[in-house]
Amino acid sequence: MPILEICAGNLQSALAAQEGGAHRIELCSALDCGGLTPSLGLLHAVRKHLHIAVNVLIRPREGNFCYDDAELAVMLDDIRLCRDAGADGVAIGALDAENQLDIPKMQALCQAAAGMDITCHRAFDFAPDPIEALNSLVALGIPRVLTSGQATSAFEGRFLLKNLVEHAAGRISVMPGAGLSARNIREVAETTGAREFHLSAKTKVAPPGFGNDIPGLEWGYWASDAAQIRAVLQVL
Repeated sequence: MPILEICAGNLQSALAAQEGGAHRIELCSALDCGGLTPSLGLLHAVRKHLHIAVNVLIRPREGNFCYDDAELAVMLDDIRLCRDAGADGVAIGALDAENQLDIPKMQALCQAAAGMDITCHRAFDFAPDPIEALNSLVALGIPRVLTSGQATSAFEGRFLLKNLVEHAAGRISVMPGAGLSARNIREVAETTGAREFHLSAKTKVAPPGFGNDIPGLEWGYWASDAAQIRAVLQVL
């Protein structure tokens, strides 16, 4: 049975994921910059209301994935706090100056998350040799990698995703993500042979306001939609 993970950037999205039948969420904030570590308050609220699995994105800032020791310390502390708050798993990733996986930092992150579910997030998509990077993740014992196939969308990257799934040979789950919807997920699934999929299924929520948007302070916000999630699962 395929597994559907919803990228949830707020409580509304997390609740929609569960209502729509998703199996797991990746909880984060700031989706407009690719996602950052969410607040503990949000994690506490989500853990209170959800019975499906809750993984948390560990990413301390926007931009590249090359982190110094101070940023690593932040990520290690965030993993500890997420564990204490009841998270089931974390999504992690760190690269060196050449965009290779930073193995010492990845080892430190994995050690901090020992016993939790672990996903390598889309830092993977910057690796110059994805097969080599996949082998490194297998050696680290990481059970899953989220990737678009190093393309703008998982649909565009579906043929590299197929190669990654075949090379993984069950040693690690290759989870396509980026731009997936009910319109294209069947073809991605059939082409790649993947069994886990990641998407946001989001729609713009625009409550009645009392004025125009201010740049950087838009009135509406994005939230996952349970109907879209059900449609994706029906296609799968």
